[in-house]
Amino acid sequence: MIEKRIITLINEANRIAILPHVSVDGDGLGSSLALALALKTINKLATVYIEEEIPSNYSFLPGREFVQVYKEDPDKHELVLALDTGDLERLGKRVSIFKDAERSVNIDHHTTNTEFAQINLVNTNSSAVGEIIYQLIKMMGITLDRDMATCLYVAIATDTGGFRYSNTTSITHQITADLINNGVDVADISQLVFETTSLPKVRLMGRAIENLELFENGKLAFVHITDDMLKSSDAVEEDCEGLVNIGRNIEGVEVSVLMRQRGDDEFKINFRSKAYVDVSRIANRYSGGGHVRAAGCTVKGSMNEIKSLLIKEIREVL
Repeated sequence: MIEKRIITLINEANRIAILPHVSVDGDGLGSSLALALALKTINKLATVYIEEEIPSNYSFLPGREFVQVYKEDPDKHELVLALDTGDLERLGKRVSIFKDAERSVNIDHHTTNTEFAQINLVNTNSSAVGEIIYQLIKMMGITLDRDMATCLYVAIATDTGGFRYSNTTSITHQITADLINNGVDVADISQLVFETTSLPKVRLMGRAIENLELFENGKLAFVHITDDMLKSSDAVEEDCEGLVNIGRNIEGVEVSVLMRQRGDDEFKINFRSKAYVDVSRIANRYSGGGHVRAAGCTVKGSMNEIKSLLIKEIREVL
């Protein structure tokens, strides 16, 4: 059993690095912090390495003391655990930590995962990596406390869109019930994560709505965000999170695309679909990946060229 092999490696190691994906989200960060908190109870020295500061809407999460923003190669670790990461590129600069470790483990739920570690635990039926980490902590015989439960709840709640997305299962709710029984404050977390928005993000959202375009008889929505839009809104990179849903939430839209400018000729693309289009297949064609209803990739070219290319790709599956 893969989980038992991972637990054996954890028990044998002392210094453990935990690596969520770049542009860390609620699932990547919540899962990583929950695991670090759990490892502390069995006297393991765990560090969560990220490449950006913790996003402001997750700054309340317990376990922040385990986080280090990556600046240079740290000392070698006996074990590295990559969480919520579909491939090595999603580790960014921290790939050196991964490659230098004596043992490597990949824990993920993306259908496009490339199984890049020595041991790969990829459960595509899990709504979030938070579910997998919850089960791993239980198998290790570690008692959940309120801090671990809070981190895991945020991980699962964010990756299921507040339990609204199709990846939500009965197991998701069973795990969530146990987390609530361990002290999670649902109302407080919902307020902080889902119902609090900065004024710069509201301004950015307004500018994004202004350039929203619909194609294919209203089934396809496009929104773009440029550096100038961020500057004029006083917004930061994390404020782009979730804006792809502006198009997805429109009645009749099946696929929504957010194009985020990165330099003169590079765009980060986020895809969301509503009912039947597998956007991970589209992202995969451009060396990206993700889930059936949520995926992403990076494409080089001009905005109009990329938009025309993606419209053609999506038209074929609509």
